[in-house]
Amino acid sequence: MNAKRNVYLAPYLAWMALFIVIPIALIVYDSFFDIDGGFTFGNYEKFLTPIYLKMTVSSLWYAFLITLFSLLIAYPAAYALTKMKHKQLWLLLLILPSWVNLLLKVYAFLGIFGTYGFVNGALEALGIGRQQILFTDFSFVFVSVYIFIPFMILPVYNALEDLNPSLVFAARDLGASGWTTFRKVVFPLTLDGVKAGCQAVFIPALSLFMITRLVAGNRVITLGTAIEQHFLVTQDWGMGAAIAVFLIIAMVVIMLLTGTGQAGRVRR
Repeated sequence: MNAKRNVYLAPYLAWMALFIVIPIALIVYDSFFDIDGGFTFGNYEKFLTPIYLKMTVSSLWYAFLITLFSLLIAYPAAYALTKMKHKQLWLLLLILPSWVNLLLKVYAFLGIFGTYGFVNGALEALGIGRQQILFTDFSFVFVSVYIFIPFMILPVYNALEDLNPSLVFAARDLGASGWTTFRKVVFPLTLDGVKAGCQAVFIPALSLFMITRLVAGNRVITLGTAIEQHFLVTQDWGMGAAIAVFLIIAMVVIMLLTGTGQAGRVRR
């Protein structure tokens, strides 16, 4: 029985080794070499300098903002979906944009937020006048939230769908207000979905680089942007790999902190 189980497990282990373990090992290996191919710990020492530490704080901050706004929008949207008729159709319409190529969506926002785009045209019609919307922190966070919202809605929606409605009815029958019911019953029981959504948004948001370049115009500098620069421009693969190692560690820490264990418990 164990031998048969190991046979079925072999393809999975081979996949994990080929596409996860080996690439991470190569990144760690490259991080110990300088631009001339010499072995060094200098890449990690350079990463601890103020410029990279500031870049790290900036990346964490923007990833936090993107995750927070995605959650604030996605949770009410997911809750409303569970109350709608034909909710599967509405859910499909919400996640449909995630099937569109990311680059196409980013270029669409370049036109929408551009000087002569739809938003500035509306502002001018309202008498406000044209504004500089592109190449700002606002445009970067807005576009990022738009892109990542489907990945937040799905796990939250599934958690809300799995919630036993009799628990909500019982709380209301016992005199709990709507807010108290949400705070002590609904949210704790859907916390695993929230954690899964935060993982799905925060981790990729931590290493964004294309949106920072096209929408933020390099006004927002993240670790993802630095990795791109070192691999494609300066050709300092060792420094780029060292930054990537930090991102991998940060992602593992986030997964551990937001790991889902037992189902959420109702708070007393």
